[in-house]
Amino acid sequence: MCEARVCVVTGAGRGIGRAHAELLAAHGALVVVNDLGTAVDGSGTDRSLADDVVASITRDGGVAIANHDNIASWEGAQRLINTAIEHFGGLDVVVNNAGILRDRVLVNMTENEWDAVIDTHLKGTFAMSRWAGSHWRERAKSGQTNNARIINTTSVSGLYGNLGQTNYGAAKAGIAMFTQIAATELGRYGVTVNAIAPLALTRMNQGLPQMVDASDEQRDRLSTRKVAEVAVWLASPDTDDISGRVFEASGEILAIAEGWHRGPTADSVVDERDLDTVLRRLLTRARPNADIDGQDSPD
Repeated sequence: MCEARVCVVTGAGRGIGRAHAELLAAHGALVVVNDLGTAVDGSGTDRSLADDVVASITRDGGVAIANHDNIASWEGAQRLINTAIEHFGGLDVVVNNAGILRDRVLVNMTENEWDAVIDTHLKGTFAMSRWAGSHWRERAKSGQTNNARIINTTSVSGLYGNLGQTNYGAAKAGIAMFTQIAATELGRYGVTVNAIAPLALTRMNQGLPQMVDASDEQRDRLSTRKVAEVAVWLASPDTDDISGRVFEASGEILAIAEGWHRGPTADSVVDERDLDTVLRRLLTRARPNADIDGQDSPD
């Protein structure tokens, strides 16, 4: 599906990112495997993780190189994009997958816990997309054609909300809207932008009660490969008609997240004393916020 397409995957040393990189390579892509090798909370580094994925891909007959730049750094993201272009002679796909967790209830969250998560997820997605988008724009301006992809990683936490994740959920919600706007801006250059909200059993969620209590059958269904299959499909040259969408993907469900829509409306009031009556009437007609499963909350 991705024969000879040059693909950059961030956070590809473990989990879903590694599944993306390995399956893209199995489908013929030339892959840049990026990973700092940090712990779940973003601390520490381990260059061997990206190197190990490259070794695995190479043993299986694929083509890949490792990169250890920090994508939350402006210069690091630029170096990573340049690495792909200089080593493989081009760039077709960027998969923004790198992420960390610093879960904490709002009133206990520190500034550092907020900044670290926002930087890695939201700034990292922006920086990578910005440098890739600039490359594709210059190609388009020079008369060359692109059939390029940006595939972002959002989360149901950012779409529907999850306790203890104001930082993570805010970043992932930002990525979902970033995806929609970037799709509109970059379409003129032959670039599609989509996002995946994945669910798979990884080190980032293995401590959650529903993961700890999962049966062997459920664990098999929550394979990272099922998410990677959607990423490879989006990365293929045959999906140039799909952009600005958010896909929920797991071994249990495939879904399209439909985003914000305007609900019940009324004319603006003349007298502010009427606000309570008018807005409460609208609330009785409004659909409840979705729960974490994307369904109408009983509240």
